[in-house]
Amino acid sequence: MIEVEDPNALAAHIGQCLGKSEWLTVDQAMITGFAENTGDDQWIHVDVERAARELPSGKTIAHGYLLVSLLPRLNRQVFRVKNRKRSLNYGLNKVRFLGQVQSGDRVRLSQEVKSVEATKGGQLVTFSATIEIEGKEKPALIAETMTLMFDS
Repeated sequence: MIEVEDPNALAAHIGQCLGKSEWLTVDQAMITGFAENTGDDQWIHVDVERAARELPSGKTIAHGYLLVSLLPRLNRQVFRVKNRKRSLNYGLNKVRFLGQVQSGDRVRLSQEVKSVEATKGGQLVTFSATIEIEGKEKPALIAETMTLMFDS
């Protein structure tokens, strides 16, 4: 875990990998809970018996947007800014779902700082985020995320 004093200090890490999170198991309960909360209950996500019969892997597949929603959780394990008032998600420039996460797979986040731009009261930080799947060559997700971080 990298710790920096304030949002501006992230500029010293542009082009560098900040680190990787711990592995997180994406289990069926997580997938089903996401389906219930979002209404995306397509059978490939929630029907374990049908997936066993009809999907090549025999397992249900996690939602792509579930993986996006895990970014803040995994990000907390990669870096910390000690002195800031608050942070706000600013958006996503690019998101691609490259590999399927099956129920029971473990994933982790690898994060790099792409840019740090001064804004009124803070910094707009752009990250390159990759969610890896344990034991698989192809990542599950690559994304360019943006966060507004306000100085303390």
